[in-house]
Amino acid sequence: MIELENIEKTYFTGGIQTQVLKGISFHVAAGEYMAIMGPSGSGKTTLMNIIGCLDKPTGGNYRLEGINTVGLDDEPLAKVRNSKIGFVFQLFNLLQRTTAFKNVLLPLIYSEHFPQDAAKRAEKALAAVGLADRMHFRPNTLSGGEQQRVAIARALITNPSIILADEPTGNLDSQSGAELMGVFKNLHEQGRTIVVVTHDRSIAEQAQRVLLLKDGMISGQESSR
Repeated sequence: MIELENIEKTYFTGGIQTQVLKGISFHVAAGEYMAIMGPSGSGKTTLMNIIGCLDKPTGGNYRLEGINTVGLDDEPLAKVRNSKIGFVFQLFNLLQRTTAFKNVLLPLIYSEHFPQDAAKRAEKALAAVGLADRMHFRPNTLSGGEQQRVAIARALITNPSIILADEPTGNLDSQSGAELMGVFKNLHEQGRTIVVVTHDRSIAEQAQRVLLLKDGMISGQESSR
């Protein structure tokens, strides 16, 4: 599903060269639930951006379902990103002026072809995260945990190959965070491939495998279950 080989990322700012990723290599199998864990400055956000096709490495190869994304121009890269990756961000990124249902529809509205069964897809996605009875509520009337579940439903609606979550419990209390991780557990049991980026060990340990980052390199791997 995901193949990274000797990934490097270097930023050039004002004549200063900063190498953030230093030869990262690992694979993620279809249906696997993996966490990437590291402290601030370890390179995990940069790595997430590369996995999510939001950025390109300066060295190495990244294949997503056999597609070498490194050689793609911006437009085909965006198509890969929009069709194969569902994003869940720490800050939810929901439109406050519209309903949960319409927020979930957004990826289809901005796709090349709006499917005839879009409404059914949105309803199914919201039901999958336990929000069938909240679909016509606006985000500001929902709890933080419910808003993050709307974000997960939005990620699901395109039936992506991977769900990529960046610090998904970062803005939630402990109870809401636990409920949200239960949603990820259920999705994984349904066969979804999930990659969670976190600094929180208790969150990382709920994945099958934990990749540890330090100073832009893999410092170790752990099997959680």
